[in-house]
Amino acid sequence: MATNRTFTMIKPDAVANGHTGAILNDIINGGFKIVAMKYIQLSEVNAGKFYEVHKERPFYGDLVNFMTSGPIVAAILEKDNAVEDFRTLIGATDPSKAAEGTIRNKYAKSIDANAIHGSDSNENAEIEGSFFFSQFERY
Repeated sequence: MATNRTFTMIKPDAVANGHTGAILNDIINGGFKIVAMKYIQLSEVNAGKFYEVHKERPFYGDLVNFMTSGPIVAAILEKDNAVEDFRTLIGATDPSKAAEGTIRNKYAKSIDANAIHGSDSNENAEIEGSFFFSQFERY
């Protein structure tokens, strides 16, 4: 079942490299409406909790360290078929395999510093959006 909302984070590498505005522009030009957004820096505790699903994987510690290395932009986006369409817009996790013109193709440097997160399912979009935003922060 398609949903109309998804969750994203512009990651610390893209923020540090000055790509926030361009990425937001790409998102808007992709037909998405921003219904919630904030600029924050994750604590180690919050990053660990957000990525808890990966806790047993060997990359977990590096992921938490990376995601706490600088500020991020978290957002909930709205569009018909939001999750699938956003995954197409951002491109493959490995930017060298991302289609031309996708966000990761344009702004990511590596599979680890891949510029942006996009929810992989409708269920995760709701869980991830709720991690960052209360109902009062959504429009």
